[in-house]
Amino acid sequence: MTAATLPASQPLNFRFIALIVASAMFMEQLDATILATALPTMARDFGVAAPSMSIALTSYLLSLAIFIPASGKVADKYGARTVFAAAIAVFMLGSALCAQAPNLPLFVLARAFQGLGGAMMMPVGRLVLLRSVERRDLVSAMSWLLVPAMIGPIVGPPVGGFIVTFLDWRWIFYINIPIGLLGLGLVLRFIENTHGDAVGPFDWSGMALSGIALGCLFFGFELASHPDLAPLVGLLLAVGFGFGLLYVRHARRTADPIMDLSLMRLPSFGTSVIAGSLTRITQGAQPFLLPLMLQLDFGLTAAQSGGVVVATALGSMSMKAFAPGLLRRFGFRSSLIVNGVVASCGYACCAAFRPGLPFPAMFAILMLCGFFMSFQFTAYNTVAYDAVPPARMSSATSFYTTFQQLMLSVGICTAALALEGSMVLRDHAHPQLGDFSVAFLVVTGISLSATIWNLRFSPKAGAEISGHRRPRPVTAAALNDGYDRTESA
Repeated sequence: MTAATLPASQPLNFRFIALIVASAMFMEQLDATILATALPTMARDFGVAAPSMSIALTSYLLSLAIFIPASGKVADKYGARTVFAAAIAVFMLGSALCAQAPNLPLFVLARAFQGLGGAMMMPVGRLVLLRSVERRDLVSAMSWLLVPAMIGPIVGPPVGGFIVTFLDWRWIFYINIPIGLLGLGLVLRFIENTHGDAVGPFDWSGMALSGIALGCLFFGFELASHPDLAPLVGLLLAVGFGFGLLYVRHARRTADPIMDLSLMRLPSFGTSVIAGSLTRITQGAQPFLLPLMLQLDFGLTAAQSGGVVVATALGSMSMKAFAPGLLRRFGFRSSLIVNGVVASCGYACCAAFRPGLPFPAMFAILMLCGFFMSFQFTAYNTVAYDAVPPARMSSATSFYTTFQQLMLSVGICTAALALEGSMVLRDHAHPQLGDFSVAFLVVTGISLSATIWNLRFSPKAGAEISGHRRPRPVTAAALNDGYDRTESA
């Protein structure tokens, strides 16, 4: 019996739906970060220089840049379940092709094909959740969904190091097969195949313009951590912003553009995109800065640094039990303002880390960082869709996911530039602890600036979703009314 035929008295538990979607997202997030640790070993097997392997990462990013904006339109036409299941199948097949690739060119093609599946999984998975879960359960469902997105980048490097050390690098891709098969079976068994309202022809021109713009921006931000590639980075960013402006002009003249910029006029959605993007810069920088600092200046091995960083994942997991109650009690606006400052300051504490700091204290700080930052993204990812009409939900999910992926890359770029800038100013040939402190404080300052935008949320934003009700002010009329009722009793 599928979700479409379940009796009304037996609705699917929202946690079950969220975990089905999360299983696919965990597979993608783990794969995205686990590969970096295996690149030197893969380069040796392919008989190429290690820097040449960077094209394997960029080919995947290119697929994301081209196909994420199109995901919502495709899901509207063919059904969210159909596209989500197809995305999992494509990702699994791409993983198998990557594992079997005998040389670098074929591996790059396999990664690009795998990226097609990855581009569809995240936005369409979120769309499945939004269309399947009642609004009163959306906060809890988003809490469950966010956990793999937070855990994947954290546990990826230590898992990759283990596989490369004790197994063969090809198992990095083989482990996607059982996870994907489980997710595929559950999707086909339990998820309803909802369709959207398709309007007008497909925007092929917009897809080309947005693909070139986002592809160049993705590559430019990813390569910004390599000072020797500064001219190429400048060219990529210039081309990316140029085509971005062309897309904005195109979108304003097109009835149904592939990325609907008018969504930014919806108060909760536009504010969440901007504030969430600023906060994601810090989130994207942390997995880059922290392991690097622990290995270079603390003298830890990759496995030891992974054991420290996993504290963030544990904090993220513990958050999901508290988010619904906190948002019901305080509402989205107050929660985002206060928690945003606390979460940002938590990452600022990383600037004070020194080798003499006790390991339990460092672990506890990082665990709290994961807790507060995970809560922040749960709130952003939920309130963003508060005022989005059902007919525009697919466009909203693809738009939101595009910025989500882009800003994580911007976070790495910002951290790398801050680290390099501090080294130049202090005349350091290699990054020192003080340079890492500067980088942590820079990205913290950026996420703190999101407070300006959090203040713009309406006090009533997301009230129907969270169940938050503001107390009515006590007036003289209300007091007299209460007195009269007491006297009459």
